[in-house]
Amino acid sequence: MTDLLIVILLGIVEGVTEFLPVSSTGHLILAGALLGLPEADATFDIVIQLGAILAVVVLFWRRFVNVGHGLMRRDPEAIAFTRNVLLGFLPAALVGAVAYKAIKAVLEAPVIAPVVVAIALIVGGIAILFIERVAPPEHADRVEGISWRTALGIGALQCLAMIPGVSRSGATIMGARAMGISRETAAEYSFFLAIPTMLGATVLTLWKARHELSAAHLNSIAIGFVISFVVALVVVRWFLSFVTKHGFQPFAWYRIIAGIVALVALSFR
Repeated sequence: MTDLLIVILLGIVEGVTEFLPVSSTGHLILAGALLGLPEADATFDIVIQLGAILAVVVLFWRRFVNVGHGLMRRDPEAIAFTRNVLLGFLPAALVGAVAYKAIKAVLEAPVIAPVVVAIALIVGGIAILFIERVAPPEHADRVEGISWRTALGIGALQCLAMIPGVSRSGATIMGARAMGISRETAAEYSFFLAIPTMLGATVLTLWKARHELSAAHLNSIAIGFVISFVVALVVVRWFLSFVTKHGFQPFAWYRIIAGIVALVALSFR
């Protein structure tokens, strides 16, 4: 498999999985391990996620423009929206800044990381099934209606996604569901939280790896970035429509089956 085909494949995997509660980073790690791709590249994996995040900015640009105008008018709803996104981002920013080296080491461990991902997929799938069954009555159906305590709690749960295979979107969405947030709002809030979270992770990663990046490396990152952006444009809209009608159980079963298959496949490597 040529380097270009590898980059295209990983860009597609990232674009499809970034906003689904199935772990994009986990899928990138498993793709590398099971397909015999070159050793995991944490910088590439993290930076191309920003391409998928850019899709959210494009799809929800009117929402962000309205929030910006509302902030200038000191509109309470615009202030609540911004507060909730920033509070949800804060725990991950603090933990990520402190634990950057440890996280990068796990992501690049060719033996440990795939097994951790497979186990996390299974455990996360079981957690989704449980939360969907016991979720409390919904008391918030808009991001602006989430309390500051709930936003901070969801942000704390987002930190679990630093374990490969847990899924950032899965942790935030199911955390929101467990706190009485509607399915569509939980998904949207997860999308919005991804913007500062992945922007911060990308800036930190590129700064830390600035002396290691070659022109070829940057070219691969750029191609993966564009592909993940295009694919995510399609996936985000579909995902919102799907979960509103069908819930998150299908993704839970996918995680469980994928985790079991991955463990079996890894045992034969």
